Amino acid sequence: MHTQLILNYLKSLSENNNREWYHAHKAEYKEANAQFEALVQELILQIGKFDSSILPREAKDLTFKLVRDTRFSHDKSPYNPAFRVHIGPEGKLPVPVGYYLMIKPGGHSFLGGGLFADMFKDATSMIRDHIAANGEEWEGILHTPEFQKEFTVQGAALKKVPSGYDQGHPQAEFLKFKSWYLEYPVQDDTVADGELFLAEAVRLFRIMKPFNDFLNRGLDGFQMPAR
Repeated sequence: MHTQLILNYLKSLSENNNREWYHAHKAEYKEANAQFEALVQELILQIGKFDSSILPREAKDLTFKLVRDTRFSHDKSPYNPAFRVHIGPEGKLPVPVGYYLMIKPGGHSFLGGGLFADMFKDATSMIRDHIAANGEEWEGILHTPEFQKEFTVQGAALKKVPSGYDQGHPQAEFLKFKSWYLEYPVQDDTVADGELFLAEAVRLFRIMKPFNDFLNRGLDGFQMPAR
């Protein structure tokens, strides 16, 4: 699996982040993107062996565009030099939560999971309620040795436990969170070895699954806001 090709293309794009270069190197983009989609398709098959909720899926439906929305950004560079994918029960939608992968050269690649988006207030409330009601199960997932070895729960958080929740709740710290996600950084030399990278991703996503499952039980019935 030629993942080095993906890194090479993205590195060149980051050094030449302009429309002229991008359009002049469309062939390289197509080749790198085809390699990424092949990697994602294999990942879908491997994840599907332990999480059938994400099957069947086509890689091309789960990836994100390189083009950036620069309307509200100080950074006006037109492209995000990263290949990204979210493999979830509803495809690339952020809820239900799934398995996230970003390849970005310079040590910025990572494997992720959980709820990244704290703009969905209903989703935040649903997960808070779920943690409050199922605290022991939540702690059990976070304290399994393999999970503790690889992951730390991250997310934007309030300074205090929100009103309506027990301030002395054993999971009070997690009730302050507005999003609950995992990020596992992956170095370029690991990404460059396609087979190793794939095996590592599958291993980590398998460890992540009970965390995602817990969040998705809490998010059962969530409706994505109408655009």
